Amino acid sequence: MTEEQNTAKRSKLQLILGSLFGVVIIGGALGFIIYSNICPCERTPGGYLFGDRSDEVVTDWSFANQVTLCQIQVWVGIRPHSINLNCMSTPDGRLYLSCSFCGTKTWSNAVGTDEGARLRLNGVIYPVALNRILDANELDRAWAARVSKLRNLSAPGSPAPPADATRPDLWWSFNVVSAL
Repeated sequence: MTEEQNTAKRSKLQLILGSLFGVVIIGGALGFIIYSNICPCERTPGGYLFGDRSDEVVTDWSFANQVTLCQIQVWVGIRPHSINLNCMSTPDGRLYLSCSFCGTKTWSNAVGTDEGARLRLNGVIYPVALNRILDANELDRAWAARVSKLRNLSAPGSPAPPADATRPDLWWSFNVVSAL
């Protein structure tokens, strides 16, 4: 085999490997976009949240009590991570997200102080900032908002708790504010 034939074989191999690498990268990106359009779904997290972006500061989130679940997207390292969460508004329009056993969940451990996030309600994306609530009185207000919402909104999979339900110890809540 001549040197010219060896060079031609190497060039052909490099072309095949380069093409294969390109197909894998494009396929992965396309797969992520499709996955992000499908999930979060039930308990399966998703990626990037798509939707119409709201450019208005929201000061009264009471409309959130009309949806069963909110979808929130945070960044975990270099990738977007989105999930379905309980969200509830107080009578004065404050918005809270909540979860049980949050200490074991990926998204909640990625949330720092004034953590930038994206909230999707009814297909609209709201840029928001999240802060974990540690004050017992504010946690009780968020819990009361949750109980009220679930008692007024029939949601499959989220049975209405009794009106006097007490807040569990391992229940976390996050305050949500517009971040424009």
